[in-house]
Amino acid sequence: MRTTIELPADLLRAAKSRSAERGESLKSLLTRALAAELQVQSMPPGAKSRVRLPLFGRTGAPVRLANADLERALADADTRAVPTTRTTRRRVRKRR
Repeated sequence: MRTTIELPADLLRAAKSRSAERGESLKSLLTRALAAELQVQSMPPGAKSRVRLPLFGRTGAPVRLANADLERALADADTRAVPTTRTTRRRVRKRR
Protein backbone atom coordinates (compact mmCIF):
# COMPACT_ATOMS: atom_id res chain seq x y z
CA MET A 1 0.00 0.00 0.00
CA ARG A 2 1.34 3.44 -0.84
CA THR A 3 1.22 6.44 1.41
CA THR A 4 3.00 9.75 1.73
CA ILE A 5 4.64 10.89 4.95
CA GLU A 6 6.77 13.90 5.77
CA LEU A 7 9.97 13.20 7.68
CA PRO A 8 12.62 15.59 8.93
CA ALA A 9 15.55 15.67 6.50
CA ASP A 10 18.10 14.48 9.08
CA LEU A 11 15.89 11.53 10.06
CA LEU A 12 15.45 10.49 6.42
CA ARG A 13 19.22 10.74 5.81
CA ALA A 14 19.89 8.58 8.88
CA ALA A 15 17.32 6.02 7.74
CA LYS A 16 18.80 5.86 4.24
CA SER A 17 22.28 5.48 5.69
CA ARG A 18 21.21 2.69 8.05
CA SER A 19 19.39 0.79 5.32
CA ALA A 20 22.47 1.04 3.07
CA GLU A 21 24.71 -0.23 5.91
CA ARG A 22 22.46 -3.24 6.34
CA GLY A 23 22.05 -3.83 2.64
CA GLU A 24 18.29 -3.50 2.73
CA SER A 25 15.78 -1.22 1.10
CA LEU A 26 14.48 1.89 2.81
CA LYS A 27 11.00 0.40 2.59
CA SER A 28 12.17 -2.71 4.46
CA LEU A 29 13.85 -0.65 7.19
CA LEU A 30 10.82 1.57 7.69
CA THR A 31 8.47 -1.43 7.73
CA ARG A 32 10.60 -3.15 10.40
CA ALA A 33 10.87 0.04 12.47
CA LEU A 34 7.14 0.65 12.36
CA ALA A 35 6.36 -2.99 13.16
CA ALA A 36 8.76 -2.87 16.13
CA GLU A 37 7.10 0.31 17.39
CA LEU A 38 3.69 -1.31 17.09
CA GLN A 39 5.06 -4.64 18.36
CA VAL A 40 3.79 -6.52 15.33
CA GLN A 41 5.68 -9.40 13.78
CA SER A 42 6.14 -8.80 10.09
CA MET A 43 7.36 -12.35 9.43
CA PRO A 44 5.08 -15.37 9.57
CA PRO A 45 5.64 -17.68 12.56
CA GLY A 46 8.33 -20.25 11.92
CA ALA A 47 10.11 -18.19 9.27
CA LYS A 48 13.86 -18.10 9.72
CA SER A 49 15.73 -14.85 9.69
CA ARG A 50 19.28 -13.82 10.38
CA VAL A 51 19.83 -12.15 13.72
CA ARG A 52 22.35 -9.34 13.98
CA LEU A 53 24.09 -9.48 17.35
CA PRO A 54 25.24 -6.20 18.84
CA LEU A 55 28.94 -5.54 19.22
CA PHE A 56 30.24 -3.58 22.16
CA GLY A 57 32.69 -0.82 21.53
CA ARG A 58 33.14 1.37 18.52
CA THR A 59 35.67 -0.72 16.63
CA GLY A 60 36.46 -4.34 16.21
CA ALA A 61 36.00 -7.22 13.88
CA PRO A 62 32.65 -9.03 13.65
CA VAL A 63 32.26 -11.85 16.13
CA ARG A 64 31.92 -15.25 14.52
CA LEU A 65 29.89 -17.69 16.58
CA ALA A 66 28.80 -21.18 15.73
CA ASN A 67 25.65 -22.78 17.10
CA ALA A 68 27.78 -24.96 19.35
CA ASP A 69 29.39 -21.84 20.86
CA LEU A 70 25.99 -20.34 21.65
CA GLU A 71 24.68 -23.62 23.08
CA ARG A 72 27.75 -23.90 25.32
CA ALA A 73 27.36 -20.31 26.53
CA LEU A 74 23.67 -20.79 27.26
CA ALA A 75 24.33 -24.05 29.09
CA ASP A 76 27.01 -22.34 31.20
CA ALA A 77 24.60 -19.51 32.02
CA ASP A 78 21.89 -22.01 32.97
CA THR A 79 24.33 -23.84 35.22
CA ARG A 80 25.21 -20.64 37.04
CA ALA A 81 21.55 -19.64 37.36
CA VAL A 82 20.46 -22.85 39.06
CA PRO A 83 20.85 -22.52 42.82
CA THR A 84 22.91 -25.22 44.40
CA THR A 85 21.14 -27.33 46.97
CA ARG A 86 22.85 -28.03 50.23
CA THR A 87 22.25 -31.31 51.85
CA THR A 88 21.81 -31.04 55.56
CA ARG A 89 23.00 -33.75 57.81
CA ARG A 90 20.98 -34.59 60.80
CA ARG A 91 22.62 -35.80 63.88
CA VAL A 92 21.14 -39.03 64.99
CA ARG A 93 21.17 -39.65 68.70
CA LYS A 94 22.04 -43.06 69.77
CA ARG A 95 19.59 -44.63 72.13
CA ARG A 96 20.98 -45.97 75.32
